[in-house]
Amino acid sequence: MSKIVVLGGSGGIGTVAVRALATVEDFAEIVVADLRAEDACSVAAALERPGARGMHVDIRSPESLADAIRGASVVLNCAGPFYELGPLVLAAAIREGVRYVDVCDDLAPTIKMLEMDESARAAGVSALIGMGNSPGLANVFVRLCADMLLDQVETVDIMHVHGGEPEEGPAVVKHRIFAMVNDIPLFLDGKFVNVRQLEESGRAFVKDVTFRNLGTYQVYPYPHPETVTLPRFVPGLRRATNLGVIFPLSYFHLTQDMARVGACTEKPLVVQGKEIVPLEFSVAHVLSERKRLLEQAGVTGPAGCLKVVVSGRKNGETHTFVFSLSSTSAGAGEGTGIPAAVGAILMQRGAIERKGVFPPEAGVRPIDVLSLSLTVARKLGSLGGDSVHVEHIDPQGKCSTVPLPF
Repeated sequence: MSKIVVLGGSGGIGTVAVRALATVEDFAEIVVADLRAEDACSVAAALERPGARGMHVDIRSPESLADAIRGASVVLNCAGPFYELGPLVLAAAIREGVRYVDVCDDLAPTIKMLEMDESARAAGVSALIGMGNSPGLANVFVRLCADMLLDQVETVDIMHVHGGEPEEGPAVVKHRIFAMVNDIPLFLDGKFVNVRQLEESGRAFVKDVTFRNLGTYQVYPYPHPETVTLPRFVPGLRRATNLGVIFPLSYFHLTQDMARVGACTEKPLVVQGKEIVPLEFSVAHVLSERKRLLEQAGVTGPAGCLKVVVSGRKNGETHTFVFSLSSTSAGAGEGTGIPAAVGAILMQRGAIERKGVFPPEAGVRPIDVLSLSLTVARKLGSLGGDSVHVEHIDPQGKCSTVPLPF
């Protein structure tokens, strides 16, 4: 019997992934596993589908985690923060011999998980990491260019904006703060250069970007894994950057301000006789202001856009392709949860054959991912007809729309 276990299945991304999985018949059992057992059961019940059930799991407990994933066909990990839980869950999946998919967009755990490649191969386990939006669909489009559109990919610039999701949890805000206070590797002129988002080194890369259907936003360096994985798996690449932002900008800037003034450290402070961890206070404060800032900015719902600009050589000439995936009604949950579910479905269908640990550009067929992602998104009502757009800029600078092959 085919069974998928979705860890963190009642979170913002996990819930969407579960709903996406329910649009196909590949899994007889869909198990929604979460620390919040009641929420997991509610998500499963809402599917109104035989074989869907919720269960409690404590990922930090080796016994609880092993019990949850044992016997599964695929485990889909949507539980954060990934810098803590990603390698832990992957190691458990390898021990249990279970195929693995996740949405990890943290750099450090991506590197740790790639180091598990040999042990995964030895166990005969396929582990697809970073199968979300960015990373995820961004990597897939780069692979599409490398396989079908260009003789040689030379530069990749990934940009993203989203906001207005119904809710955000502490793990999401911590991930954002982590991006603001740590080194961000960019791949420039064939070499890695570390910058910091809030320092001069990072400010040099801040720029205004126009996103299809959403408008123009100022984007900032982000430590997403593509800048590390793409140079490894796309030979000849000379540049890979990742820039992003959250709207409303007042919410994003508040988070930046908390990090800028040093209020995001993990060393406890004694305040009126009580120990307070500055990071925990900052996260709570940012979340407490979120509703007010969204209302103040007139944000009434989720939206987002992923923009990937790929340049390279074709027949000795320079060509550029611009991929835009935008939605004015869906945000990070749909943008990440749908591709994650698609990765798990393709894994179950045998369309992903590679063993070991690998990112999307190394182990999936682009047409499979993009076509199925669009099919599932439309079933969920997350994308309209103008949501996916590809442009070609020829050597003379002429821009034209590229018809989609799916």
